[in-house]
Amino acid sequence: MSVRDMVEKDYYAALGVPKDASAADIKKAYRKLARELHPDKNPGDAKAEARFKEVSEAYDVLSDENRRREYDEARALFAAGGRSGSFGGGRPGGGYGGGFGPTGGFGAPGAGYGNGNGQNLNFEDLLGNSGGGLGGFFDMFQRSSSPGRGPRRGGDIEAEITISFEKSLTGLEASVRLPGAATCTTCEGSGARPGTAPRTCATCRGLGVVSRAQGGFALSEPCRDCLGKGTMIDHPCPDCRGTGRREREQRIRIPPGVSDGQRLRVRGRGTPGERGGPGGDLEVTVHVQRHPIFDREGSNLMVTLPVTITEAALGASVRVPTLDGAPLTVKVPAGTSSGRRLRARGRGVPTAGGGHGDLIVTLEVVVPKPSSLSARARTALLEFAQAHPEDPRAAMMDQMETGE
Repeated sequence: MSVRDMVEKDYYAALGVPKDASAADIKKAYRKLARELHPDKNPGDAKAEARFKEVSEAYDVLSDENRRREYDEARALFAAGGRSGSFGGGRPGGGYGGGFGPTGGFGAPGAGYGNGNGQNLNFEDLLGNSGGGLGGFFDMFQRSSSPGRGPRRGGDIEAEITISFEKSLTGLEASVRLPGAATCTTCEGSGARPGTAPRTCATCRGLGVVSRAQGGFALSEPCRDCLGKGTMIDHPCPDCRGTGRREREQRIRIPPGVSDGQRLRVRGRGTPGERGGPGGDLEVTVHVQRHPIFDREGSNLMVTLPVTITEAALGASVRVPTLDGAPLTVKVPAGTSSGRRLRARGRGVPTAGGGHGDLIVTLEVVVPKPSSLSARARTALLEFAQAHPEDPRAAMMDQMETGE
């Protein structure tokens, strides 16, 4: 990243978060935008691709605590540059006036760097005597503008997988497709069409960085022609489109009891690192399909069991379906009302500690439809009503009348 980029690019605005956003908020905003702007979801959309790169660059800086702090310090320092008395000027007794210019230079053209006695100072000496302040600040620029130096960690990759409700309880090994996560076998990672090869960038002569004069000193920044790679590809590989990487499949282990929307992180299985750097991480979002009978609350399995009026009134032993084999028999107490819950301990979702949650059975009293009643059944119900005259609303009406 160049000095100009560091000053002029507002990474917080790119992600749509305030400057005091937490790391969790920054990550959440990035994930949302990355899903919306990913090239796989916007094929051929140049604006979406450019925005995706902008969001990725912003997250790359703001997700790293040290880089974010340096970025904030850099922008704060440049923002304060228009005020007098901060740096440069070279007037006797004037201190360091003039400040940072709006384009990233120091002071006005031709202005010296005064020491308060009318003498100009060597700029390198000034940085060297800063005690880690400005010196560290410009060291950071030098590091960030030299992409060819040292190992670099690979980027993280996000993927999604959908599994059945049953498999979410038992766990499984599954394959997920990872875009751009493996070296292209067609071009062997060069990015160039077979039979051709990348050529050395004439602008930076293969260094990946160029230097430019700014206010009496030189700054290095990534070469804009080769984007800091040091090479140019005239004939891109048709399979990877010049990236040198292609989609691959990764086998992962999904543990028993995984919940819908849960994210699994696999260390080192993301994009390979560069120049010997470690690989990034793989984050897989698991989507669990709904089951037609069962539901889930935490580690408990939930099922609604229909029972007849007779079973609810007189009590009965009824069978409950299960996901792990033979049906389970439960006892319905006599006088059961609709909505009552029964609990079968240890027949629920596997937990991290090796145990299981419970199976919660909610009883639902089923009232027969009039069209399904035979003449005999209708007569029996009328006889029951005469034999057991009961008004279930009597207590409610009495309370309303007495106001108690």
